[in-house]
Amino acid sequence: MTPEPANPVIAADCERSIYVSMLLRAVWIVSSATIFIFLILLSLGHVRLSHGGTQIVGAFVYSLLIAVPSIVILTTISHRFTDRFPRLIILMQALVLVCTATAGTFAGALVFRLIGFIPPGGYWTEFRFTYPFSLVISLMFGLSISTYETLRYRLQATVLELRTRQVEQERAYKLLAEARLSALESRIHPHFLFNTLNSIAALIPNHPQRAEDTVGKLASLLRFSLNAHQSGLVSLSQELKIVRDYLEIETTRFADRIRYTIDVPEALEAVKVPPLALQSLVENAVKHVASRRPEGVSIHISGSRQADRIQLQVLDDGPGFSLDAITPDHGLGNLIARIDLLYGGAGQLQVAREADRTAVRLLFPA
Repeated sequence: MTPEPANPVIAADCERSIYVSMLLRAVWIVSSATIFIFLILLSLGHVRLSHGGTQIVGAFVYSLLIAVPSIVILTTISHRFTDRFPRLIILMQALVLVCTATAGTFAGALVFRLIGFIPPGGYWTEFRFTYPFSLVISLMFGLSISTYETLRYRLQATVLELRTRQVEQERAYKLLAEARLSALESRIHPHFLFNTLNSIAALIPNHPQRAEDTVGKLASLLRFSLNAHQSGLVSLSQELKIVRDYLEIETTRFADRIRYTIDVPEALEAVKVPPLALQSLVENAVKHVASRRPEGVSIHISGSRQADRIQLQVLDDGPGFSLDAITPDHGLGNLIARIDLLYGGAGQLQVAREADRTAVRLLFPA
C-alpha cells in the first residue's frame, strides 16, 4: 500500500515489503479476531469454558477464512484505486468485506460440516448463527484497518512526492551552480590569454628568442587552462607552476620591476585549489601595482595550514585596495564568485594592510 517507485529494483523491494506487511497483518488480525469472537460468545453465554478449545478452533477457522481473503483483496484495491476514486474507496472496501464475510462464513460452516463439528441438517443453523457475528466483526476490523492503511498510504505518497520534488530541486540547484561555475571559469581563459599575448607582442620586436621561450610557456599555460576547466580543482603544486610561469612571462615584460618570492611548504602541494585562484591574486598585484609604478612591485607568496583550513597569501608593497570596490567583472570578483560556489561560507577572500604592504588571503577548507 506504499507508492510504487519508478526504479524497478526499488519497486520489487517495495512489492516484497507490501506482502510481508500483509502477512504480518493477517497473523495479528486472525489472532485478535479469534480471541475477540471467543470472548463475545463467552459473554453471551453461548460458550462454556469446558468446550472453550473447540470454540477457539471454530473462531480461528472463521477468522482465517474471512481475514486472509479480505486482507489480500483490500490491499490490492486500496493500492490501485485510492488515488483514482478517493471518495468511493470506503464504499468499495465495505462491499469487499461484506462479500468476504459471507463467503468465509459459508466456507467455515461447510468445513465444520465436513469434519463432523456440525451434525447433519445443522449447516444452515450454524450459518444463521455465525453470519451476523462474522459480518459485524469483519466490517469493524476491516474498515478500521483499511481507513488507517488508506491514510498511511496517502501520507507516504505525500512524503514521497515532497522528497521527489526536493531531490529535483537540489539537482536543479546543482546544475545551476555547475553552469554558473563553468561560465565563470570560461571567463578566466580569454582574460588570461589576452594579457599573455600582450606580453609576447611587446617582446617580439627586440627580444625574439625570449618571445619564443614565452610562447612555450604560454602553450604550457593554455594546456593547463584547458585541463583545469575540465577537472574543476587542481593541486597546489600545479597552481604554483602556473604562477611561476605567469610571473616569468610578466618578468620578460617588466624586467626588474617585478620581484617575487614563493614560500609554500611542500606538505601543502597536494592540496586541491580552484584553478587559477592563486594566479588571479598574483595577476592583480602585477596589473594594478607593477604596471602603474616605475619602481614596480615586490610580491611574496606564502601558504599555511590553520587547523582544518588552508591559507594562501599574496603580499605586495602596493597602495592597497578594498574588496567593496571590486565588481563582478573584475578578476577578483570572478574569484569570489567561484569560491562561493565551491565552498559556500567556508571559503573567503580577505584583504588587509600589514604595515606598508597589502595582504590578500584566500582561505578555504583543507
